Amino acid sequence: MSEITSIAEIVRVHGRERPDHAALILDDRRQTWSELYERSQRVAVALADAGVANQDRVAFLDKNGIEHFEVLFGAALLNAVCVDVNWRLAAPEVLYIVNDSQAKVLVVGPDFVPILDAIVDELTHVTKIVVIPGADGTAHPVHESYDRWIDRHEPADPGTVSAMDDVAFQLYSSGTTGRPKGVMLANENFFALLPMAKEIWELTPDSVNLVAMPLFHIAGGGWAVAGMYEGCTSVILRELDPAKLVGLIADLKITHALLVPVALQFMLMVPGIEDADFSSLEIMVYGASPISEEVLVKSLEVFKCKFWQAYGLTETTGGVVSLAPEDHDPAGPNRHRLRSCGLPGPGVELRIVDNDTGDDVPQGEVGEIWVRSPQVMKGYWNMPEATAEAITADGWFKTGDAGYVDEDGYVYIHDRVKDMIVSGGENVYPAEVENVLMGHPGVADCAIIGVPHEKWGETAKAIVVRQPDVEVTEDEIIAYCQERLAKFKCPTSVDWTDMLPRNPSGKILKKDLREPYWAGRDRRVS
Repeated sequence: MSEITSIAEIVRVHGRERPDHAALILDDRRQTWSELYERSQRVAVALADAGVANQDRVAFLDKNGIEHFEVLFGAALLNAVCVDVNWRLAAPEVLYIVNDSQAKVLVVGPDFVPILDAIVDELTHVTKIVVIPGADGTAHPVHESYDRWIDRHEPADPGTVSAMDDVAFQLYSSGTTGRPKGVMLANENFFALLPMAKEIWELTPDSVNLVAMPLFHIAGGGWAVAGMYEGCTSVILRELDPAKLVGLIADLKITHALLVPVALQFMLMVPGIEDADFSSLEIMVYGASPISEEVLVKSLEVFKCKFWQAYGLTETTGGVVSLAPEDHDPAGPNRHRLRSCGLPGPGVELRIVDNDTGDDVPQGEVGEIWVRSPQVMKGYWNMPEATAEAITADGWFKTGDAGYVDEDGYVYIHDRVKDMIVSGGENVYPAEVENVLMGHPGVADCAIIGVPHEKWGETAKAIVVRQPDVEVTEDEIIAYCQERLAKFKCPTSVDWTDMLPRNPSGKILKKDLREPYWAGRDRRVS
């Protein structure tokens, strides 16, 4: 295989060297590498015609689909950057990301036309909008059809060369201050990770790789790129359907998958799961949210393949710490390692730091996890101060997670420095929800905390101080948030209090608020 050093080279190399091998499968649609390359070239020409140039941004709003990869690689052929927008966001949040990224072109899926219609008059940089037709072929009455847009341009690879430090992906991560941040991942970040995918996760050109997580997540888009780097076949799941997924693994002989724990939990609940055929499975990677030992042990029994746990963040291009298959032994002498997230990967340095002093804490003591690796992001888009706050001058990234390292070097997540809530694999930052909730006329003060949830690991709860003489109900609080935020960010329950506990500097004592709900439970992040 020719050397691949950029996202664009993935489709160029495999389009030429593996032309007839299946690149993408989605339901009854199949696209070979040569077909993907040809479609990507058309997208590149269409983007250039719309004024997209070197390192410009292109926004994409849709669920998992083949069009995502056509736009991703089409942009890459121009050395432009695809910005996948979280389709679960509310219209104001989508507007912010599209405008913040300064995207010149916006590609929208048929399910999200109502959001497009709600924001179209406020788009600041977009000069071209195309809409993917619905399943029945229905086109948008105003904006050009995606298929027509591509078909009226001839395929031609512009041949633009990408540098290793050029941005290849821009994924938005929810911000602790209430505004999402554009995480810039360069080619060099991905190509520090991809060799690990080959060596550790055993991906090969003949693998059949399941892409089930949302492509706006590093666990979706990044995982897909790891398989495509090898030239293998990617099976795309538009939405997570546990029952469908069980059958899909057998029908398409899927060999590799990355799933969040809640997806594993839902699959284990599918009737007849014990009799399903998982003989093709070789590797299962999991991470991004808490997993109970019960779900993990049952998954090992049912899927009967090698399990890897991966700990990482969008800012670290995904996994930087991994728990290997040999440490997934519930009956062995190292059973306690099931509670850890494993060992730092190749090229990854890790420190446990006392935030007050900046010094490393003694072994076994809890501090903030800092990571230094070629996988650490280039920075936050147009946020130099936030970048400088997150990455030290000598390259250490402050994860915001608290944990410790044992005598064998295994990393254990203890808690979250920034009070982030991980609900079903989605990151929820309390500050963002609190900022919205404080706009309610009946709210005098509030705090958002994570509380246990049987399916999602944890979910947001609002602790609210009412305004004097104002009546407000739990349903009103929840509805108010859902009108302004993605549903997964919104509180699912509300408790009332006369006063929130605060320290002398005025900071709400979130740990004290959480404690009654987590008594006897492990709030570990995997």
